[in-house]
Amino acid sequence: MARTSGPETRERLIRAAEEIFAVQGVHGGQLRDVVALAGQANPSAVQYHFGSREGLVDAVTAGRQLRTNAVLAPLLAVAPDELPELVGVLVAAEASELDSDRGRRCLRISAQLSHESGVRTRTPHPTLAGTPYWTLFERIEARLAAEGLPEPLRLERLDLALTVVGAAMADRARQYLHGVEPLTGRSLFLSDLVATTTALLRAPQPAVRRDLP
Repeated sequence: MARTSGPETRERLIRAAEEIFAVQGVHGGQLRDVVALAGQANPSAVQYHFGSREGLVDAVTAGRQLRTNAVLAPLLAVAPDELPELVGVLVAAEASELDSDRGRRCLRISAQLSHESGVRTRTPHPTLAGTPYWTLFERIEARLAAEGLPEPLRLERLDLALTVVGAAMADRARQYLHGVEPLTGRSLFLSDLVATTTALLRAPQPAVRRDLP
C-alpha cells in the first residue's frame, strides 16, 4: 500500500474521488471506497490530506476548473457583451471536459454542485472567487440587467441556467462513458444548448399567475 503522504497520494485520492463521486454521488459516495480505490492503507487518508469530504470535493472541483479556465479565459477576453456569445463561452468551456473520461466524470460531479456557485447571493464559492467563470457570470448578469430583467429574476435565472447547462453536460458525459449513442451530434447538441439556455435567460418577465400554488 502507498503511504498517505505527499502530492502523489493527494492526486491518487482526487482521481479515486472523481470515479466514486461520479457514480455514487458527491454526498452518497463512501470515503472508504475512495481510500480503497486510491490504494491507501490509512482509513483516515481523506481527512489527513483534505480535512473533510467537503475539502476533497473542493479539490476535485478546483482541478477541473483549472482545465476549463484555460479554455474559458481566452474566449471570454474576446467575447462581446451579447447574451448568446457569453452563453456560448460557458458552453464551449464546459464542453471541453467531454473530450476525456476524466472530464466526463467531473461533469457528472459538477452537475450535482451547480446550486453551490453562490450566484444567487453574489458570494462566489471559494473555488470560483476571482476566476474567469465568476467574471463570466457577472457579465451575463449585467447583460440581463441591461435588457431590463429585475435583479431577483436575473439571479434566479442565471442559477437555473447553470443547472440546465450542468445537467445537459452531465447527461452527455454519462452517455459517452457508457457507450450510448446520443440522439444528436455534438455540434447540434452544443448549438441547441446555447440557444435553449439563452432563451431561458431572455424569456419575458411573466405576469404573476394566481392559479399556481
